[in-house]
Amino acid sequence: MTTQIPVNRNRAFRMAGSLVGIAVMLGACTHTTDGEATARIPDDYRQRHPIAVHESNQSMVIFIGRGRGGLSASDRAEVMGLAQGWRNDATGPIVADIPVDTPNAAAAADAFREVQSLLAAAGVPPRGITEHRYRPDNPRQMATVRLTYPRMSAVAGPCGLWPEDLGPSIKDKTYMQNQEYYNFGCAYQRDMAAMIDNPSDLVQPRSETPAYTERRTEGFEKYRKGTSSATIYPEAEKAKLSDTGK
Repeated sequence: MTTQIPVNRNRAFRMAGSLVGIAVMLGACTHTTDGEATARIPDDYRQRHPIAVHESNQSMVIFIGRGRGGLSASDRAEVMGLAQGWRNDATGPIVADIPVDTPNAAAAADAFREVQSLLAAAGVPPRGITEHRYRPDNPRQMATVRLTYPRMSAVAGPCGLWPEDLGPSIKDKTYMQNQEYYNFGCAYQRDMAAMIDNPSDLVQPRSETPAYTERRTEGFEKYRKGTSSATIYPEAEKAKLSDTGK
């Protein structure tokens, strides 16, 4: 009996050590998984909702009636504006979708000829326009003339994603750690992307424009002579309404 007790004690110690080792391993695995899950969501809203620059389509639609063979004044203004945008931002030709086999097909053809003349007057070369004839899938839908060209644009989102509850909850890591919720800053990023004029400004600065040397030389000449370099506005006194109260 005396020789059996040490053997049982050694076996118990070995089993206890094995259980402790397994518990430590499981605890380490659980901690690593939580850390990886938390690290997948960036803390900065600019990283959660980055502004991406990609190629998208800029288009305009011209509604054509059955008996109307020309463009309205607003249509002409929009075509000229599209031509100006094409000259500044386009990365490809203008694609003109023209309906065929529709009640307004003849009027649409007349309208497109006027569109071509306006685009040519605005500086768009003939090779910059590609015609595409189409038949509407829905015969009850009005066939239109659509002008489309590709350009670089900035976009962010989509917004409105709520992976976690905003209310107090043990499961909500952002609430317990006083962090920003996931959708925070998405609307700001999306609005900023929509308002930017040149998407390349998000990546690199523009080159400096030449200095206005005439005005700068005049200011330096006055400084050299010791005269005042302040700008005088002779019409400023005429803008005053009354001297009452002086």
